[in-house]
Amino acid sequence: MSNTITIIDTDLFAQTAKAAQESPRLRKNHNFHSDNNAACHRLLNALQPGTYVQPHCHLDPDKEETIVVVAGSFGMVIFDEQGKVTQHFVMSATGAQRGVNIPSGVFHCMIALEKDSVFFEAKAGPYVAVQQAEKAAWAPAEGEPGMAAYLASIEALFAKN
Repeated sequence: MSNTITIIDTDLFAQTAKAAQESPRLRKNHNFHSDNNAACHRLLNALQPGTYVQPHCHLDPDKEETIVVVAGSFGMVIFDEQGKVTQHFVMSATGAQRGVNIPSGVFHCMIALEKDSVFFEAKAGPYVAVQQAEKAAWAPAEGEPGMAAYLASIEALFAKN
């Protein structure tokens, strides 16, 4: 564990967003926790428009997630177990809705609505990759055929008329 404090400011948001822009997946996180085994995970997560986060849930009852937007804006989509959209809303750093707490077992995904969008996330550790049973079987995985069309359908939920 480091004894160095980290200032969380717009420079850190910009650095994390730049790393996301340079990443093939168009996303990047900046961890504040010491390692993947930490009991509490705290991180900044930067997403650029066009990144795809497959709808998923966290089945472990200790893995609910809290997300607070600190830069830009995101579209959050909540699904039922069959893949029907039950709720979608915009979260932004300057709007009325700035974050969400997602209970375990709830299928969700999010997209970046603006370049250089960043959120702060907190959830229980240790890190465990999303398991197959937690991935939405009704949505394509990253890189699979149909992914671009599925992402476009999610983006369309937030298209300005």
